Amino acid sequence: MTPPDTSTMAPSTPSQESVVKSRYAEAAEARAPQLCCPVDYEPAYLEVIPDEVIDKDYGCGNPSRHLSPGETVLDLGSGTGKICFIAAQVVGSSGRVIGVDMTPEMLEVARRNAPIVAERLGYANVEFRRGRIQDLALDLDLLEKHLRARPVESAEGFLGLEDLLSALREQDPLVADEAVDVVVSNCVLNLVATDQKASLFREIHRVLRSGGRAVISDIVSDEPVPESLQQDPDMWSGCISGALTEEGFLAAFAEVGFYGIRVLDRQAEPWQTVDGIEFRSVTVEAFKGKQGPCWERKQAVIYKGPFKEVLDDDGHKLIRGARHAVCDKTFRILGQAPYAEHFDLVEPLVDVPLDEAQPFDCSRTALRHPRETKGEDYDVTTEAQAACCDPGADC
Repeated sequence: MTPPDTSTMAPSTPSQESVVKSRYAEAAEARAPQLCCPVDYEPAYLEVIPDEVIDKDYGCGNPSRHLSPGETVLDLGSGTGKICFIAAQVVGSSGRVIGVDMTPEMLEVARRNAPIVAERLGYANVEFRRGRIQDLALDLDLLEKHLRARPVESAEGFLGLEDLLSALREQDPLVADEAVDVVVSNCVLNLVATDQKASLFREIHRVLRSGGRAVISDIVSDEPVPESLQQDPDMWSGCISGALTEEGFLAAFAEVGFYGIRVLDRQAEPWQTVDGIEFRSVTVEAFKGKQGPCWERKQAVIYKGPFKEVLDDDGHKLIRGARHAVCDKTFRILGQAPYAEHFDLVEPLVDVPLDEAQPFDCSRTALRHPRETKGEDYDVTTEAQAACCDPGADC
């Protein structure tokens, strides 16, 4: 059999990931302004951050504006660390920030400057880890350490590599299950290959604690990106080819189980227009915690408006002003952000302990008769509250 003449073969097309990695490695050496949108950051937060970090950081939004003191934050695609260093100041010394990036050149800048920022702040609460954001269980530094000690030099070694990867993910994960309060990202999700985006959103959901949230700034399109643009390496690494549509971006969060998904910021004018397709920055917030059993505790919620009716993420149609029966889990969710201001919560007159509660059928939407919360034998009669009749009284 005659071996093929490789001298005339066309070189293989580089993967989207390798193109992105190469371009951002170059951007760690020299500033590449075409990789980012103009973003206003709080000047006070930038004062402690070295110029090198600021000059070589690329983004399209500022998810750190939506953080709170004491939170544990994970920044996906942290680059040279600007968002991490801003977040470090927002969460304070009682909080913690973890940056994940796959590009060694970016990580080198971030890690080198972390002690400088810590000294200026008076505390150290930031660390940087090497990994791919669509596979947050695999620690690439740890993998490299294993491969240096035992290089793969045979077919058997290659086949055994899958076992090593599985063991590392399970025994020494880069980011463990339910380890953080908030996941943030700044213009990075669009860089992940299309066939790996579902895994990316699952990983974001996995590492969040129940009740945690994702706050993601990214580039989205107003129309689907055609195949021709998706095959352009420069367009891909320039945050164009991998952009989801605005609807698709929100749907990706819902598909893995997030709820309370809302757009916090949306760029009015497009950042860039290509072949008539508009690309703009959005910042989206999404919550984790609707998973779990449903229990009947005689609770009700009243939607206050302004819409005539709304549909929640579990398919419950809630009519303005009506008293709806809900399970304990939905009751708690609707009493928290981002829903709390839109609902009145009705507790039962006599508490139903959780360990005595019966299963609640959350597949249906039903009204709750007032007697279900007050009790069938409730026959109290009271006098009118005089204070409500006083001029200027807050009844």
